[in-house]
Amino acid sequence: MDAEQIRQDFERDGYCLVPGVFGPAATAKLEAEFDTIVAQLRRSGDIDNARWDSASVVEHSADTELIHTHHVERFSRVWLDAFLDEGFGRAAEAILGPDIVLHHSKLFEKPAGKGAPFPMHQDWAYFPTHRDSMIAAIIHLSDTPAEAGCFRTYPSSHNLGRQTSASGYDGFDDADQFARFSEKYPVAEATPHPARQGDVMFFSYLTIHGSGPNLSSQPRKTVLAQLYPATDEPEPEVEHSVIDLVIRGRNHRANRLSVNSPPGRASSSAHSTPPDQDRNDG
Repeated sequence: MDAEQIRQDFERDGYCLVPGVFGPAATAKLEAEFDTIVAQLRRSGDIDNARWDSASVVEHSADTELIHTHHVERFSRVWLDAFLDEGFGRAAEAILGPDIVLHHSKLFEKPAGKGAPFPMHQDWAYFPTHRDSMIAAIIHLSDTPAEAGCFRTYPSSHNLGRQTSASGYDGFDDADQFARFSEKYPVAEATPHPARQGDVMFFSYLTIHGSGPNLSSQPRKTVLAQLYPATDEPEPEVEHSVIDLVIRGRNHRANRLSVNSPPGRASSSAHSTPPDQDRNDG
């Protein structure tokens, strides 16, 4: 896909699946490193079941599992190189522009036959930015048909903006409002997006998304990179794991105070210029 097609698809739908961003050899290397990280977590005993016990997916989540960790680039140079890959960067640049910051990354493995589902939700509540320009990039390390619990969306739902009680967690949101959101946007009626190994799904953090359980005979392996343009800025004092690493271009907002602060903890006053758009301008 060329840059203009990626941009148009993303602006219209709130997502764009870009095929073959990573070729077979590169993907095999990334998958091997993924497996090494999971094995390292198991050896250390620092692994738990990170499934979402949301009422909206509870009928599908009994006895399911989800293996998860943040910041694969801190485990492996191979994964840092993946985020610096030119093909990955060009695809992200078509959406975000030339100056791109990696907010954080996370690994997900849905084990074969018992991989946990994700309730439908938006991501903005967890790491909001002033201009709502944060996106995610899901790097697929295994073929992911619908029965493997593939990514699902409500197309063009990013145009709704920030929705109340849309985090996907009952306890995080008002229970009645969350129930209404879940009834309006059930997982089963969302559009499935099967993907092949090496494909990357880019989507807005305002896009309503989720996934079903992995009922297939193979594990579903993905790594997600959360990205935003350096023209935007995370809202201050949000409690979420963050690395804030420039992976393309420059961060024109950075100054001495902001780069010396713990990632994600520098207030807007630490930057040389304030955001120039309201949060709803996305």
